[in-house]
Amino acid sequence: MTQSVSFNSSARRLIKDRLTRYGVSAGGIVVLLALILIFFYLLYVVAPIFYGATLDKTKLIPLHDSSATVAIGVEEQNEIAYRFNADGRLRFFSLTNENRSFEEYQLDADITAFDRTVPNRASVIYGTSEGTAYVIAPKFSVSYPNDQRLITPGVKFPMGEQALEIDSQGQAIRQMAFERQDDAAVVAAITEDGRGLLVRYDAEEDMFSESLEWLPETADIPSLPKRIDQILVTPDLRRLYIRNGNQLANYDISDIEDIQLSSVDFVNSKGANVTDLALLTGASSLIVANDNGKISQWFDVAKDGVRKLTQIREFDAGAKVNEIAVEYYRKGFAVSAQDGSISLFHTTGGDHLVRQATDGLSSTLAFSPRASGLLTQTDKGLEFFHVENEHPEVTWSALWHKVWYEGYPEPQFVWQSTSASDDFEPKLSLVPISFGTIKAAFYAMLFAAPIALAGAIYTAYFMSAPLRKVVKPTVEIMEALPTVILGFLAGLWLAPLIEDNLPGVIAIMLLLPVGFLLSAYCWSKMPKALRQWVPEGWDAIVLIPVVLVIAWGCIEMSPLLELWLFDGDARLFLTNEMGINFDQRNSMVVGLAMGFAVIPTIFSIAEDAIFSVPKHLSNGSLALGATPWQTLTKVVILTASPGIFSAVMMGLGRAVGETMIVLMATGNTPVMDWSIFQGMRTLSANIAVEMPESEVGSSHYRVLFLAAFVLFVFTFAFNTIAEFVRQRLRDKYSSL
Repeated sequence: MTQSVSFNSSARRLIKDRLTRYGVSAGGIVVLLALILIFFYLLYVVAPIFYGATLDKTKLIPLHDSSATVAIGVEEQNEIAYRFNADGRLRFFSLTNENRSFEEYQLDADITAFDRTVPNRASVIYGTSEGTAYVIAPKFSVSYPNDQRLITPGVKFPMGEQALEIDSQGQAIRQMAFERQDDAAVVAAITEDGRGLLVRYDAEEDMFSESLEWLPETADIPSLPKRIDQILVTPDLRRLYIRNGNQLANYDISDIEDIQLSSVDFVNSKGANVTDLALLTGASSLIVANDNGKISQWFDVAKDGVRKLTQIREFDAGAKVNEIAVEYYRKGFAVSAQDGSISLFHTTGGDHLVRQATDGLSSTLAFSPRASGLLTQTDKGLEFFHVENEHPEVTWSALWHKVWYEGYPEPQFVWQSTSASDDFEPKLSLVPISFGTIKAAFYAMLFAAPIALAGAIYTAYFMSAPLRKVVKPTVEIMEALPTVILGFLAGLWLAPLIEDNLPGVIAIMLLLPVGFLLSAYCWSKMPKALRQWVPEGWDAIVLIPVVLVIAWGCIEMSPLLELWLFDGDARLFLTNEMGINFDQRNSMVVGLAMGFAVIPTIFSIAEDAIFSVPKHLSNGSLALGATPWQTLTKVVILTASPGIFSAVMMGLGRAVGETMIVLMATGNTPVMDWSIFQGMRTLSANIAVEMPESEVGSSHYRVLFLAAFVLFVFTFAFNTIAEFVRQRLRDKYSSL
């Protein structure tokens, strides 16, 4: 009977062991699969930003007239193309239905000059032999007969159907440039007799008809070069560029009554000649094409208080460039080369995206509004290409290298994903937010690791058992405190407290260690009877009044210290005298707040590791004559070192992945500065702040997922290193 009961008990135990083993294994496999799925899902979302651009020809429309082309374009849906001729004719072509035809418009005037605006304005100006001009633009009306979209093209006159007077003397216009806004426009014209005229139009609304009346104001352009190859007016109507060969004259036309020649610069590549000039979207940059195939980007750079036109970067089209076309809203452009090829580039990423051959020599280019199509005129006619180029601004260089952005004095690491302007150049460098992640974790560990490890060592090795039963659960309960509460307290209570009492807070950090040592020395000199009054292992209780008195004294003395050492204003002293910027929500606040969140993690794991060291090892060391301190440092800590190291690395991983504290306790400014008085932005906080507002599938959206992937790699790397080192430590000290 006894043998039967013993057999049944052993069988049940064997079944339980197997079930436990299978359950634990299954749980581990599920966790591993979940991590793998997260990894590959992040890759799935991120991968498209690294896909290359493509150009696929979808339509060829033969042309049957020999008139020169002023401008070509495509409407937003890539269904209808248009072409402005030099003789004043506007024609429309269907890109989807060969049987559909449209009415054309013919301007009745003797045309002698013409120009086109930046792509998003899609207007053309024609100058006449009588010194007048007409502004024409295509328009597209959308209707839905039988629930089918129907786009009908037409013509509009943004500045009225009547001719605009350019030259009061009635001279023919030989060359011209034109840009307009909703209520203003500027025309720069060269007349037949060589005079340079600048006409600014301002719109006034007629109170009765509510129509716009354009009122002109004319001025002469000073210091004109003898030969003029190209004229450009910026869309903000503040700058005029006149090219004479390789020389570019830069005029300030913001005040028409005081037009000034700001500078004259050579903008050609070395040993080459300029063939075309274009304004990049936003009009902050000039794109200069050369006959050796080199294309350069130029914009004004401020140095020593002076703004100078500077070459920023260079591209290579491989052959002489005929013409440049810029995108409507991004910093990309296309060029046609003498070898019959078309190339796409993007300035922010600094990349040559794609090169595509055409059926003939391309002479004119134009992007569709969404940059999803490219129309070019060749010897064969109008060729339309479908463009697949969703994320040109995201390259390895733009993500991890310094980039020279428009308006910046030098190349920098910058994260600035959005702006109120469509002309904005996205700045998606992951370096500042990766740096912020490391910085936040560094200061948190600088505060948390010494306190947590020292507390764990004392609690596990020196503290009495009754007191340990209270202290250890209390510290572990701290880990359950929501980090949003810690962030809230840090941002709204701790940050102002530190700012108002900065000398006192710094004094606390300096005086507490000194106070501990001094208290320990004084305690050792106390009478033995008094020291025995405190039970063994309860010594730490004596330090509680010391901490409270030092902290209270430093805060109370803070105003006097500030007056004595910092002339009454520590923050102003740091900024003016030491050149150190002070943000209220800074790394010190983050270090203290996140340190409190990390301390329980490190303390709990390290304390368990130290307490689990077999007692026979420490007892044997003490029996051989070693002091408790020698036993601790030579036996206990070495034996527990795998667990202690794991505790530190777990705390580091916790700090790297923290979101709410750094979100609420820092200024969330993606700056790269190790100063303890400056804030930062971390990968996790950046994702939390910007993900709700990012457009699904956009470059911004996918780069945020890339930031999550980088964070995933960070924590995976830390955990892998921790496991590797822990195994090495375990192998080394397992024989103790």
